[in-house]
Parts: sequence; structure tokens; C-alpha cells
Amino acid sequence: MARYTPPLRDMRFVMHELLGAADTLKALPRHAEIDVETMDAVLEEGGKFAAEVLFPLNRPGDEQGCTLDAATHAVRAPDGFKAAYAQYVAGGWPALSCDPAYGGQGLPIVLNQCFYEMLNSANQAWTMYPGLSHGAYECLKAHGTAEQQATYLPKLVSGEWTGTMCLTEPHCGTDLGLLRTKALPQADGTYRLTGQKIFISAGEHDLAENIVHLVLARLPDSPAGSKGISLFVVPKFLVNADGSLGARNPIFCGALEHKMGIHGNATCQLNLDGAVGTLVGQPHKGLAAMFVMMNAARLGVGNQGLGLTEVAYQNAAAYARERIQMRSLSGPKHPEQPADTIIVHPDVRKMLLTARAYAEGGRALSMYVALLIDRELASDDEAERRDCADLVALLTPICKAFLTDNAWLATSHCMQVLGGHGYVREWGLEQYVRDARINMIYEGTNTIQSLDLLGRKVLADNGAKLKKFGRQIAEFVEAEGTNPALQEFIDPLAELGDKVTKLTTELGLKAMGNADEVGGAAVDYLRVVGHLVFAYFFARMAAVALAKQGSGDPFYAAKLHTARFYFAKLLPETAGLIRTARAGVAPLLAMEEAMF
Repeated sequence: MARYTPPLRDMRFVMHELLGAADTLKALPRHAEIDVETMDAVLEEGGKFAAEVLFPLNRPGDEQGCTLDAATHAVRAPDGFKAAYAQYVAGGWPALSCDPAYGGQGLPIVLNQCFYEMLNSANQAWTMYPGLSHGAYECLKAHGTAEQQATYLPKLVSGEWTGTMCLTEPHCGTDLGLLRTKALPQADGTYRLTGQKIFISAGEHDLAENIVHLVLARLPDSPAGSKGISLFVVPKFLVNADGSLGARNPIFCGALEHKMGIHGNATCQLNLDGAVGTLVGQPHKGLAAMFVMMNAARLGVGNQGLGLTEVAYQNAAAYARERIQMRSLSGPKHPEQPADTIIVHPDVRKMLLTARAYAEGGRALSMYVALLIDRELASDDEAERRDCADLVALLTPICKAFLTDNAWLATSHCMQVLGGHGYVREWGLEQYVRDARINMIYEGTNTIQSLDLLGRKVLADNGAKLKKFGRQIAEFVEAEGTNPALQEFIDPLAELGDKVTKLTTELGLKAMGNADEVGGAAVDYLRVVGHLVFAYFFARMAAVALAKQGSGDPFYAAKLHTARFYFAKLLPETAGLIRTARAGVAPLLAMEEAMF
């Protein structure tokens, strides 16, 4: 009984009215021909594919799951997934934002980001099959040899082949410096890789004819730790000189992980038994090369959280408008019925508005970052490229962690709106909760993202990247600070900005004396900065909505209501987070290990 309607109106609002994306893109030579009509048409068609092709497969795919043939190591995706992938390829969707030099359409990344939000709402498990192909494409485009690019990029762009990232192993988890997979050089310039990888999303399947694995491994002379890791491209089928497929490479699925959610995606244990690969980039520099793919994946996982937040909200809101139960505390609101619809109850509205606010704030942030990437890649201005790269680096851990934390809260709230029915499979909400939980774990746990934000992105450069974003807030506050209609948004935004500056300085000084202070405060700190980012975008969205509310379009009134709810009910969370961040690491480390 679940439903999904692509949020095209809100996407157009963010794209055109908030960000002015078309004008920004037109200033870049690569996108000089882009226009609003083209962007809207792509969004509309992408929404149709998500809602009409993928969404009907979501629940059946979850119930059926994937199957492994132990004798052949072949994995079969749920019924309908392969046909949907063929339709995705036939529609040219894999090529949307890729370089025309490799067969891509060259459209802006911000459009691809919106398309993938809709795919994730419709069917996250399916979307993970093509999802990592974009990261593999970017990695090989940045670090691959001319031969590797000619061999793999056109096939990844067309969607004929998919990609994976093979990082972790059973004994090392996130600590990739401990990985043991070996790569032995061969006389012909190739390498033979032997080892085991785990938790490989879409690591084996029947959707595409070949899978391009990007694998981290160690050369025989590699130094210990993360500085001794190299990157290799290891195809499922070897590729002949003429581009045709050759022999099966010995990289096989040994088992499928039995997971809490995303049952429709094949999360694999992969065994490499002398698999043939070629080196990507420089020896012992593989982790740096892989970060191109890892950062793309982190933004993608944040988008997964956003997609699930949106679809969960839509279903909970529809249920709350129809379900009758009890009367309003202030008297009947629907006296013609035996009870009122549950949407009259304040706490039901609080849960719904929490999900709605996290979806709308997350969409603004996600599209803003995608537009930054478009500018970074296409601008002729070196200073603009550098500033955009710094902001993307700062905001990537926030996109990954804040959006997926919020998705876990939002999907749980939405399941609660349905009461007992939310716990029952046929309504769909319990699947969104299960699927959302993985997004906080993989591609670097959200604690890892928090350490990255505070330690690497803020303290490591004395807050330079954070100050760049802070200047945007300051400029907005200065421009709108005398507008009485915006004071309810401007004042708390400016106040939180000051608090973040003071908190950052305080944590930096404490970390100079004890590096563990970063670990003690990082998770709270990321959430505070995440709220600062959301507050900035909600204030800007409120300014647009206030200017246009006279049009009579109820969309703007709803946007203002959502912004006011966010500032009144969600932003105040920062007060407690700042207090716990300041409490320091002592309460966490005082207890002896043996006492746990």
C-alpha cells in the first residue's frame, strides 16, 4: 500500500528559486546551453522512471532478496531488477552527467543528484547497483591510464558494465591500513591479486555483462599501514584487446551477507584467487586515488538517506490524513466522523514535520553541494574552483552523516505515525527504517565522518574552510538583518554562527593538549554544524517564500510553516549538543576497560 510521488515542485524550487542553478551553470562554458526547460524535463522523466519502473519493485525485491549459486558463484538479483536495469540503460540514464568524450550527455551533476534522490526513494537496493559506477568512472577518469580509460570508461558511461569499490576485509573494518590482500607483479605488467573482501555492495549480479572492481591491495615491497596501499582495476571478465570480453577472472562471490535491510542488493564476500588486475595511479598511493570514489560514495549515501526520508514522509502524511482515531484535545475537528483524523494531534504533526523538515533541508544541502561540484569541475576561474573544492570537502561529511542520522530519525518517526500498522510489512514503513539504518554505517561510519569534519576539515586548517561557509552566512545576515519579516530566522542563525565559532576555538585549544578531545566531541560537533548549515538554507528558503507568498501559491505558505517548525522545534537541539561537546572526553575515558 506504499506510494511515492517525485517531489518535483520542491526540486524546482531549490534548483531555480533558491540556487538559481541555470544562471550559474550558463556562466560555465561546459554548460552554456543549459536552460530551465531542459532541467525540468530531465527531472520529470527521471521521476517517471523512479515512480513507475523502480518503485513497484521495492517491496517484492526486499521480500525475495538475492540468490547465490554456490557452484558457479553467480548471483541473481530479485525478479524485475534486470529488466529495470535494461530500461535504465536504454533510456541513457547512466550517461546523464558523464563526459561526452566517453559517450556521456554532459549534463550538470546537480541534475544527476536529483535523479538519484528519486531513485533512492523508489528503491534504494536497486539504485545501489548502478550507483557506485559513477564513483568508479570518476576514479578512473582522474587516475587511470589512457588505456584503462579507453577500456572501461565508455562501458561504465553506457551502463553496459557496472563498478564496485573493494576496500575492507574481515579483520580490518574501517582501518584500511590493516588490509592484507596481496598484488604480485607479472612480467606482462599486470598483477595477480589474492585475498578476501567483505561488504561489497553489488559485488556480483546478473544485471550487467561485466563488473569493474576497484580493489585496494598491497605490493610485495609496500610499507606498513595506509601508506603502503595500492589501487587496482580488476574486471569480472578480462577484456580483450578489441574490447570484447575474455576469460572469467578469478574474483568470485563466496557468500552473500544476510542483512537487516537492503535485501534486494547483493552485498558480497569476494574472494580473489590470483585475479588479474592493473595498477591505477602510483604504487602505494592507492588510498588517495580511491578517495575520489569514496567521497562520491559518501555524497551518494547521504542522498540515500534523503531519498528514504522523503518517501517515508509521503507515506506517513498520507496515512495521517486518512486514519481516524480519537478526538482532538481541543474538541472535534471532524464531527461528521466517529473520530478525527490523526493528523489533528500535535505529536503526530511533530513527527511528520520533523521528517518533512529534514527532507527539505537535506534536499537544499544536497543540491547546493552538487552545484558546487559542477562549478569546481567546469569553472575557468582557479580561485572559484579552489573555493568550491574547499566547501565540498567541508560539507561532504555533513552530507553523509547528518542526512543519514536524520533519515534514521525521520523513518522511525514515520513508522510511529502508523502505530501498529507501521510495524507491518504491507505498509512499507518498516522497510524504510531497516534500509535507512545501513546508511549510517557504511562508506565510513558517521563517527568517522565526524572525526573527519572536526579533525581534518576544520582544525587541520585552523577553520579556513569553515570560515568560507561562515562568510556566506554573514553576508546573508548582513543583507537581510534589517528585514523585520525575517528576524525569526536571522537572529537564531546569527546566534548559532557565533556559538559554532566559539565552540570550534574551544575544542581546538583542548585538542592541542589532548587529541582524544576531538573524539569526545566530534559527533556532537558535526550535528551542531549540520544544524547551522540547515538553518542557513531554511532562512534563505524562507526569504524566497516570503517574497512570493503573495502569489497565492500554497507551496510558499507550506515552506514558511516548515521553516518556522525547524527553527522552533529542531534547531534548539544544538543547545544540548554544545553542552555535551564541551563536557570533554573525561567522562568517556575515566572508566577502566575491565569495568565494561
